Amino acid sequence: MRVLLLSAYEAVSHRYWAESLMDTIGEVRWTSLSLPPRHFRWRIRGNPLSWMLKEHDTLSQHFDVVLATSMVDLATLVGLFPHLGQAKKIVYFHENQFAYPESSDQMPQVEAKMVNLYTALAADSVVFNSAYNRDSFIDGARAFLKKMPENLPAVKPLEALRSRAQVLPVPIPVSNKTSRDATMPHRIVWNHRWEYDKNPDDFFAVLFALSDAGVSFELAVMGQRFRQAPAIFAEAEQRLAKHIVAWGPQPEEAYRELLDSAGIVVSTTWHEFQGLAIMEAAQRGALPLVPDRLCFPALYPPAYRYDGTREGLYERLSAWLTDPASRPERLDATAWEWPAWREAYRQLLSV
Repeated sequence: MRVLLLSAYEAVSHRYWAESLMDTIGEVRWTSLSLPPRHFRWRIRGNPLSWMLKEHDTLSQHFDVVLATSMVDLATLVGLFPHLGQAKKIVYFHENQFAYPESSDQMPQVEAKMVNLYTALAADSVVFNSAYNRDSFIDGARAFLKKMPENLPAVKPLEALRSRAQVLPVPIPVSNKTSRDATMPHRIVWNHRWEYDKNPDDFFAVLFALSDAGVSFELAVMGQRFRQAPAIFAEAEQRLAKHIVAWGPQPEEAYRELLDSAGIVVSTTWHEFQGLAIMEAAQRGALPLVPDRLCFPALYPPAYRYDGTREGLYERLSAWLTDPASRPERLDATAWEWPAWREAYRQLLSV
């Protein structure tokens, strides 16, 4: 079976999913096309033209399945290459633009939202990485379409889309952590993108307060860093210097070692549809501490969630750092790993 995998904005998590999928489902003949994750507005509207000009011969071939990420303008691509419409068309949503928090200096991403919607409607199968992703897409699209001048009756097609959508998470590989890898209970890890939507202000505000109160902890701040990062990172690097054991993106081996030693991994995010970084750290032994919102209630029991406020995070972190009896058991992550999802992905690709 020939499968064309299209990733129009290949962020780290998208590449991770694509590569692990192709490695795991080896009986398929894969062809993969991707575009770098930059110039977002041009990329999400221009990806069919970019591929038409660069990959015309590839796109002119026959495929049994076209598997596209939600950034792909699938409707336009099928219009440019009509024979692709004969393949089984699957769209995979790592995220959706309707639930993405917009910063104060951004214009509303109307084009990106419309691409998400057209792509979902053009697909034979629509897959989301979490139920929260699915529901926020459908509910967000309904609210968005109410703003159209004609006030079109969009409820029925959107609810039909909800009823036929599947939820398949991005699986993680089986951990290779051994019993020799010792977890350090007082080591806190941040391993998210250094951007405003990950809400670093709340995270560091709580750590400032813990430090001022004399609570002992170590801090490893990793994750993807861009040319411009929120100002709070520079302030935190100075104010928390005595706690820091790692700062900034790390080589792969060093990153794994720091995850293996982590006692706690924290999220304060306003934007998360699955949270691979948290999953990966939890799988390797860190206690996840996540806000009680977004995708997290469906993934983490109450013992690993706080109420989403700075006060709630401070209370839970302080307890975990000062009272060993307050810490929950290590979370079992086997339900997130590839062996649990391999057959479901095989069925998704079947024609």
